Amino acid sequence: MQQEQTQVNRKVELANTETIQNKIHLRKNLKQYLGSLGLLIVIIAFGIILSFMTPVFLTETNLINLLMQSTILVTLALGVTFVIITGGIDLSVGSIMAVSSAIGLGLIVYQHVPVIVGVLVMILIGAVFGLINGIFITKLQLSPLIVTLGTMGIARGIVLIYTNSANVGPVPNSFVTLATGQIFSIPNLIIVVAVLALIAHIILKNTVFGRSVYASGGNELAARLSGVRTKTIITLTYVISGITAAIGGILLTARLESAGPTAGTGLELTVIAAVVIGGTSLFGGQGNILGTILGVILISLVSNAINLLSVPPAWDSLVQGSVILVAALLDVYRRKFLISS
Repeated sequence: MQQEQTQVNRKVELANTETIQNKIHLRKNLKQYLGSLGLLIVIIAFGIILSFMTPVFLTETNLINLLMQSTILVTLALGVTFVIITGGIDLSVGSIMAVSSAIGLGLIVYQHVPVIVGVLVMILIGAVFGLINGIFITKLQLSPLIVTLGTMGIARGIVLIYTNSANVGPVPNSFVTLATGQIFSIPNLIIVVAVLALIAHIILKNTVFGRSVYASGGNELAARLSGVRTKTIITLTYVISGITAAIGGILLTARLESAGPTAGTGLELTVIAAVVIGGTSLFGGQGNILGTILGVILISLVSNAINLLSVPPAWDSLVQGSVILVAALLDVYRRKFLISS
């Protein structure tokens, strides 16, 4: 009788614990989406102000151009979101984008391999670089900052050697169609990126892998003791980041109709800033795809404003650096005043 009562008490305790955990998880999700709503309000307000400053802003051509410019950044940011949620960082995405697109397109143009083979090679190169990052970080216990900084230099060196510092082209017609084609008046690039974002959202929010990503970033030791293979999970996030970087290279190649050795230079910092502004914590365990997309749109709006208002190009770096600093301050603010409350 006493054993039965003990078992009942344990079940009640487990149920209470699960209820508390569900409430905490629900509260965190609510705060994240409230943060995204706040960011959306900022974007709308900035757009209204910009529309008064220049009548060109609300034209269809400019808005489509704004979305098209955002597609590459969003694609890279999707993978980096996974990495940063685990508490990592990836500085190599810009270089991975360049080396994968240049070598893949080179095979298509110079070796005349089928387009699909060249595209698969691009994705494979991105995955391999991501795997290298993950293995060095998880197996050898090296800093993600140092590892991805190293692979950033290696990838950039490879593409400079392979291309002899010259652009690779011309691209096949299928690439041109990807960049210029439309479905129901919506550009193909926007549709492709929207599908990728939806897939990333589903993986993060509705799969065991996604929950393991959050657990690994929130408390790696606790996640490992709970049975989560944290090293495998973290490695896979870098593989995902490498793949999305390669896909970004494919989309950029389609837009520019060539693959250049300098593609993506400096883009990694902009990507990280967009992800953090979107609500993903640099300390890990927090973040969502919707916030990342909004972060990218805000940064794209800033760049668009610089162009429309004829701000001297020299100011662009100043603005981008300021945005990155604001992103870091926002992350600290969220952790101190929103998440901990």
